[in-house]
Amino acid sequence: MKKLLLIVALAGVGYLVYRQIQASKAEDDLWTEATSAPDLT
Repeated sequence: MKKLLLIVALAGVGYLVYRQIQASKAEDDLWTEATSAPDLT
């Protein structure tokens, strides 16, 4: 039972780390788009 709880806890932490990385990438993309020169061609 303890092993199952440990696996569930590790999966939860892994999911939170994954979500944080995805949010960081999305923010970086928005920042890049907001600060790049407009494409007027």
